[in-house]
Amino acid sequence: MNILYINHYAGSIYHGMEFRPYYLAREWVKCGHKVTIVAGDYSHLRSSNPTFDGEVLKETIDDIDYVWIKTGAYEGNGIRRAMSMFRFVSQLWHHAKSFAESLNPDVVISSSTYPLDAYPARRIAKIAGAKHIHEIHDMWPSTLIEVGGMSKHHPFVLLMGMAENYFCKKANAIVSVLPNTKEYLIQKGARPENIHIIPNGIVQTDWNSPEEIPEQYALAFNQMHEEGKCIVGYFGGHALSNALDVLVDAASHCKIPEIQFVLVGDGVEKHRLIRRTEDEGIRNITFFEPVKKRAIPSLLNHFDIVIITGLETKLYRFGGSLNKLFDAMMAAKPILMIMDITSNPVEITGCGVIVKNSKCKDEIQDSLQLLYEMSPEERINMGQKGKDFVESEHDYCVLAKKFEKVFV
Repeated sequence: MNILYINHYAGSIYHGMEFRPYYLAREWVKCGHKVTIVAGDYSHLRSSNPTFDGEVLKETIDDIDYVWIKTGAYEGNGIRRAMSMFRFVSQLWHHAKSFAESLNPDVVISSSTYPLDAYPARRIAKIAGAKHIHEIHDMWPSTLIEVGGMSKHHPFVLLMGMAENYFCKKANAIVSVLPNTKEYLIQKGARPENIHIIPNGIVQTDWNSPEEIPEQYALAFNQMHEEGKCIVGYFGGHALSNALDVLVDAASHCKIPEIQFVLVGDGVEKHRLIRRTEDEGIRNITFFEPVKKRAIPSLLNHFDIVIITGLETKLYRFGGSLNKLFDAMMAAKPILMIMDITSNPVEITGCGVIVKNSKCKDEIQDSLQLLYEMSPEERINMGQKGKDFVESEHDYCVLAKKFEKVFV
């Protein structure tokens, strides 16, 4: 079967996030399918973007055919990012006939964070006589309104709303990574039998032979442990959506001198957070630069507790499918989650402690103390519950086969 997977921000293990298209495609290739991923040449999520002259670059990565389309670089969420979206979608529309004829897809998946790619994907599918599947990562336009603060009457919001209505009514199937979207999509015109929930996941083979973290990181962690520190670690983006001021507040109010908070990653908020800790004299926080995806297992091996934070938003009524959460669970680490998400795997499995209101500073401190006072064996047993869950439910081998059933 020929699969065309359209995702503006798709990456690979060599480029960085986002990884889902690569991991799914790799599994489908193992099953004998031919997969082509079409992506933009620039994404703010990637650690490395392809560079080339001309409008299109074709290359093969781990038996997956990639087609990179020139969309242009941008910073933040301003007009340049919007223009890159329109360039990507317009190029797809312009080349729809050639994509349909040269790739001859049996399945066309539109999967960019924003829903505009549903239009050219549907066109390609109709020309090729293929099945069109739309994949949802984030709830646009709800995200623009509830997180971005945009008016529901803003032209950009209205445009995204039209695209959402379009794929709900026109796509042959809808795949959502979020667990509680079915009722919402039905209200938008989707048929119940066309909606499939397939979350994000992990790749177990990546945990069998992980890359090592930089030597200076390992030395720093070893010194912390030699000093009797309990490392409460965060890894991932340092953006507004990660709400890391909650973590800094927790460190500032922490009365347990043995706890050391460690933040590993990068993002637009990082320098401000560092300045804040310096200005307020908060000394129980250490910042590190991000590590490679394949080094995440090695990094988490040094953490005693993983902390996950996020903005308080009504969007979490749809649930969440956080890659960092599944990584933390796979590492068998107890988790302190300061977020209010429905269908929360931490709550389902009992692999950690949840504080639903980030303003409840006393509850956060009590939760930290509870996890700190656990014996190493108790922490291992708690973390193992999460590992057992993701190994059985969230391995990309399992998820790819589940997705494959949607093709027919």
